[in-house]
Amino acid sequence: MGVLRVNTDKDSLDIGLIHRFLSTEAYWSRGIPRATVERAIEGSLCFGGYLDGRQVAFARVVTDGATFGYLADVFVLPDCRGQGHSKALMAEVMAHPQLQGLRRLSLATRDAHGLYASFGFAAPARPESLMEKLDPDVYMRTPGRT
Repeated sequence: MGVLRVNTDKDSLDIGLIHRFLSTEAYWSRGIPRATVERAIEGSLCFGGYLDGRQVAFARVVTDGATFGYLADVFVLPDCRGQGHSKALMAEVMAHPQLQGLRRLSLATRDAHGLYASFGFAAPARPESLMEKLDPDVYMRTPGRT
């Protein structure tokens, strides 16, 4: 088991790998166009996780850097799971200077509650105050998907 190295250098990101995972394996973004992934990366604080120079993990935070952040697109490649890499990635995310002092850091997950709970995340204290506008099929209707 190697040590996961994490950095926020967007030039080091393997955009092809990120797009491939998000568009074909992630339940939350199937069919996402590459151009959408590129725009999301450009507008976010991104974390790449690397083993021996190969990207195996990713996370991004949409944030104003002062009051709010939304953690999204967190993944570790399937062949690298079960080795503590998700915890290492999350530790780097949570320690990042730009994310300190935020009033709210949110995320959505279907299957990783235990991981996020270990970093202080919990169900919303007042879920009745939260709203969303959800369009789960938007990527399937996007013209020019690649």
